[in-house]
Amino acid sequence: MKAKTLSAQLKRASSTSAQTVADRLMALREERGLSQARLAELAGVDRKTINRIENGHFSPSLDTLTRLSVVLKCRLSELVEVKRSKR
Repeated sequence: MKAKTLSAQLKRASSTSAQTVADRLMALREERGLSQARLAELAGVDRKTINRIENGHFSPSLDTLTRLSVVLKCRLSELVEVKRSKR
């Protein structure tokens, strides 16, 4: 595989992953009736971090994702699973 093709695929996958986490985090947070500030407080992270994740401007660490999944009472995979389209 050519380097440019691989680079483009990695960039697309990363962008898709960030958007998936953003969408899932916001949906789960809202389903549980939590504000960004309250979720941040419970998870021990800054509210701006939650905002940046939900807006797709920040890729959270595994530690942050784990904290969020514990507070949201969901499996880590629920936050990060990317649904692949069938070819």
